[in-house]
Amino acid sequence: MKGARVTVRLPSDLRRKLRAAAERAGTRESDLVRTAVERQLAAEDEVLTAYELAKDAGIIGIVAGITRDLSTNRKYFDGFGES
Repeated sequence: MKGARVTVRLPSDLRRKLRAAAERAGTRESDLVRTAVERQLAAEDEVLTAYELAKDAGIIGIVAGITRDLSTNRKYFDGFGES
């Protein structure tokens, strides 16, 4: 595989674990590191916003009988936050 080279410094104990894992898997250390980076970046891409989580859970708009523009129409904000 040809690509850009990245230099990473690892603590000696982590390097020993990486070397041992590569030997067990019968692969190169660089392949394990590349796979780990790919998994991490894929997991970060899958992070959803609070809105997306609420939408997926089906809890947005579940209150019946309330106006649809309650959160956006300023006329409903009068007195909001006052004691």
